[in-house]
Amino acid sequence: MSWREGVVYQVYPRSFADSGGDGTGDLEGIRRHLDHLQWLGVSALWLSPVYPSPLADWGYDVCDYTAIDPQLGSLEEFDRLLADAHDRGLRLLMDLVPCHTSIEHPWFREHPEWYIWAPGDGPPNNWTSAFGGPAWDRDPASGRWYLHSFYPEQPDLDWHNPAVVEAMQGVIRFWMERGVDGFRLDAIDRLVKDPELRDDPPAAAEFGLPLLDHERGRDLVHSRNAPGTGGALAALREAAGEDAFLVGEVYLPTARAAPYLEHLDRVFVFELLHSSWDAESVRRAVGPAAALRGRPGAGPAWVLSNHDFGFLAHRFGRENERAAAMLLLTLPGTAFVYQGDEIGMGNGPGADPPRDRIGRDSFRHPMQWDSSRGAGFTTGEPWLPLVDPEVRNVADQRRDPDSLLSLYRELIVLRRDLPAEFEAADGPPGVVAFRRGERLVVINLSGERRAVPGGEVVLATARDALGPDGSLAAHAGVVIAPA
Repeated sequence: MSWREGVVYQVYPRSFADSGGDGTGDLEGIRRHLDHLQWLGVSALWLSPVYPSPLADWGYDVCDYTAIDPQLGSLEEFDRLLADAHDRGLRLLMDLVPCHTSIEHPWFREHPEWYIWAPGDGPPNNWTSAFGGPAWDRDPASGRWYLHSFYPEQPDLDWHNPAVVEAMQGVIRFWMERGVDGFRLDAIDRLVKDPELRDDPPAAAEFGLPLLDHERGRDLVHSRNAPGTGGALAALREAAGEDAFLVGEVYLPTARAAPYLEHLDRVFVFELLHSSWDAESVRRAVGPAAALRGRPGAGPAWVLSNHDFGFLAHRFGRENERAAAMLLLTLPGTAFVYQGDEIGMGNGPGADPPRDRIGRDSFRHPMQWDSSRGAGFTTGEPWLPLVDPEVRNVADQRRDPDSLLSLYRELIVLRRDLPAEFEAADGPPGVVAFRRGERLVVINLSGERRAVPGGEVVLATARDALGPDGSLAAHAGVVIAPA
């Protein structure tokens, strides 16, 4: 199995490991914990943004694409991290934010023509920000109105301008020349907008994914995913090269995401991320996405949690965390695991006062390495409070063969032997079943025991998952091989 069909581990750098005692995670802390990723068996790590940033959106407002935030480290420390990762057989993906910059990026003042401006004095259309309110704000210096698909501190770049394309290609080449293996492309469906800045028209049908109240009722065809997106993606691919691994955060239904795979290797399956924990919803999410194809080897990227939506245990319920892990790690394509999910971390209380303006602090609490006062994360005061290291931590779970961490490791080992073939299989009510070659994966999403076919049990979510009568426990999963 290629590493591209393996498991990518998302590292939120500020919350992974602090090497300096200032309470904030850093690159050196990540480097010192690469052994954990190697032991777990993942194929690659994805670093959430590590660029200099004023932190209006906690790193997704970039003010220098070719440097490292001094609080997180230096380019020299990045190079050591990358070299050590490669020595361990781990690939490294950067988080690239090509849609917008920080308003403090020098480009905003030095190259204002690289951004999208209203032609008159006021918002020219009905486009809205992802975080609510109009997507237009007045620049106090020039008096002109600029577009921001996210916070006002994040002005949108104009990808119809060839100079923008060339500049971002230069960013990609800078990191590829340092040896990175690819990029997770942030908000890539918002890269290209309608050059005429027309209103988004009323929606003729449901969008197909959850929208916020201010986005409902409109067909989002001009403010995002506009014609010309394919050309922009081709430019990104050209700069990265054919061997780079490009994963798109494409917030579109699966049926509309396929064109992105003409240039990208993976797109995230948001239907599964947002699915309720019932068999019918999961089947509807998995089936079409598993069939996604595009450029050679392209396909789906599966994710059940991340820094924007919260930990897996909180999203799907602690009683389902083992079955959800089995579902995630046995699907075809690439699986993404958010740091802390492997030990069952849940959402925390966040910060008081909040650090993130829309309440995502609770999804970003520090990694819990042991049960000590600083959880092995820091010797200082953590930037966000610890949640429950005395209950859940890496050190304790590594010693327990029945722990959730041990299950993750066994599932990742099993994944390497699963063939590429995928076929949905019939199952009783409340059960999701599919075949990976001769292996049958059966996940019981119901609250009752369910009958499963006979065969050799390759792996179960718990020792007592299968009863003496061959039935599968509620909230459990099993992988079966022919007898």
